[in-house]
Amino acid sequence: MLKKLTILLALLTFASATYAIQIPAGKTVRVRLGQTVSSAKSRPGDRWEGTLASDVVVNNSTVARKGTRVAGIVADAKSSGRLSAPGYVSLRLTSVDGQAVRSTRVARRATGHAKSNSVKIGGGAALGAAIGALAGGGKGAAIGAGAGAAAGTAGAAATGKREVSFPVESVLTFTIR
Repeated sequence: MLKKLTILLALLTFASATYAIQIPAGKTVRVRLGQTVSSAKSRPGDRWEGTLASDVVVNNSTVARKGTRVAGIVADAKSSGRLSAPGYVSLRLTSVDGQAVRSTRVARRATGHAKSNSVKIGGGAALGAAIGALAGGGKGAAIGAGAGAAAGTAGAAATGKREVSFPVESVLTFTIR
């Protein structure tokens, strides 16, 4: 009886190894994220999960079906600074249906701060100069411009964070390496 069980176990192990997912290098894999991943909260090494957004077909044979579980890691993430350095996050796929894979990264960077900050700071300086000129002539304009620029800088710092995210249900395309 023990010999039959050993043979059956060996056959099952061989059969499951035969059906392991084989995704060749260069194949693209579309993934639907199971949670939001953002530059504000994610850190390198954090894990994420999702599902295949479409079947993976190799040589006219489906090796993984749509809806199959996938997993990955946050390869890099940087939270936004207040006046510079917009948020950045990149993801890598690490497994499909429990089988390890290596993939390229998919990344996003938030838009820059420069234009928004210059409008806030420049607008504050111009407004301050106008108010100062009305109140105290040329000397008042100079003082008002400085005060307005300071207020604009404070406003830019208070509202200047630019984070980026991959929202839940986003469909991302990874290339297997």
